[in-house]
Amino acid sequence: MQGQREQRAPSGPEIWIRGPVAAPERWQPEPEPNPEPKRETETETETKPGSNVQLPVNPERFTANPQYFTASPRRFAWVATHGGAGTTTLATVFGGHDAGRAWPRPEHGEPESVLLVARTHSTGLDAISYTLDTFRRGDAPPGLDLNAVVLVADAPGRLPRQLAQHVKLISSVIDVYHVPWMPAWRIGDLTVPLPRESADLARLTAGTAN
Repeated sequence: MQGQREQRAPSGPEIWIRGPVAAPERWQPEPEPNPEPKRETETETETKPGSNVQLPVNPERFTANPQYFTASPRRFAWVATHGGAGTTTLATVFGGHDAGRAWPRPEHGEPESVLLVARTHSTGLDAISYTLDTFRRGDAPPGLDLNAVVLVADAPGRLPRQLAQHVKLISSVIDVYHVPWMPAWRIGDLTVPLPRESADLARLTAGTAN
């Protein structure tokens, strides 16, 4: 019996016979081969200064597809707030869509950016104020973008004080561009150089498509 018990193998790890068993080696993945350098056609990213937003950059698309960075000219609709405001003349001189006294219809391909037009007499300024209030109340057709007001001089010379104050009030709520009295326009000559008073308006509408 004594010999049989000595011949039995231990039931657990033979730590008391061979010493501590070394821990099994932890499996480690084989290192992946170095990735191939990116080709020029792959999309990279760049970070916009002052932002954490990653912007996609693909140099090839700017060379092979110039339409990606060619901005189409902005289109404006000249909207008369009263009769005789001069939208037809302005559209002819500066470009853009003459909407007359109607709202433009973007769903029919007409511009959604609106330039409200009025003469600088009392009736014209009141009409501008009324139309601005229409936008403020949300009663203008949806989808229109009110860009600015264009005031066309109704007579040569400076405005009377009362009218000048009204213009100042309008200018406090929206950008206002001025078109001075143009004697040549009265006789239909629209080829005369624009005065410097209209330089800002000319810059705004530069490249405007008809």
